[in-house]
Amino acid sequence: MNPNNFTYWHKLIGNEDHNILWNIPTQKSGRLLVFGGNSENFLSEIRTTEFLEKLPIKTLKLYLPDALQNKLPVINYIDFLKSTPSGSFDRHEKLTESFLSTDTVFLSGNFSKNSTTSIAVNEALKSLHENQVVVACRDAIEIITNSAEENLQHENLVLLATMPQLQKLFQAIYFPKMLLLSMPLTSVIETLHKFTISYPLTLITLHSDQIIMAKAGEIYTIRLDHTSFTPLSLWTGMLPAKIAALATWNPQNLLDVATASVNWDVRRI
Repeated sequence: MNPNNFTYWHKLIGNEDHNILWNIPTQKSGRLLVFGGNSENFLSEIRTTEFLEKLPIKTLKLYLPDALQNKLPVINYIDFLKSTPSGSFDRHEKLTESFLSTDTVFLSGNFSKNSTTSIAVNEALKSLHENQVVVACRDAIEIITNSAEENLQHENLVLLATMPQLQKLFQAIYFPKMLLLSMPLTSVIETLHKFTISYPLTLITLHSDQIIMAKAGEIYTIRLDHTSFTPLSLWTGMLPAKIAALATWNPQNLLDVATASVNWDVRRI
């Protein structure tokens, strides 16, 4: 395959001028909900929300399982939802209400692979309006995969997923093309091009030291070493937190949001 024939493939070098970053609101606006954590693992949710609190977001909430309620000090942006006996999220009508009360739902992970939690989150996702944004990363991808066919129809869904997670996602929907870790970059690009033509989501992954961003058949790539991320830090939650913030203000331009987030230096705000 000749990469020059891939007219949908756009290669970034890291010094691009993004209009989205120039148009970050000067006054607080938008509503963002961070949803994740369990009774044993929740510090990454605290860290990402502390980062988001520094941005001009009008309404920011972090929802944690109520098994943590007596373990944490009172913090104005934290609220609690019903938890299972094991300390993860349980099914409850307030969960759906919380999802409906925001512009962007950031599923930050640490859901502990609890089946009840997966059911609860997928029930809440079904209730979302089409203009609401969902950003998912880490083990939230498994929750999305559990109801893949339905979730992938949501146009404002953004997934930051590893290649193994994408393999399982493709298998869940019986997508006719396979993804293999051994595939050359051009083959992965072609497959994700076809996948995002079939499904309206925005997708970010890493392969061959390239961050790949895809939507509606258009593909953007940037070398990992042209960003501030490492193969480990890419998955900590900071990139999807940036995406969630920019998506709250720009829900109609999610591919632009993804490309801008990769090189967004928040110290310049």
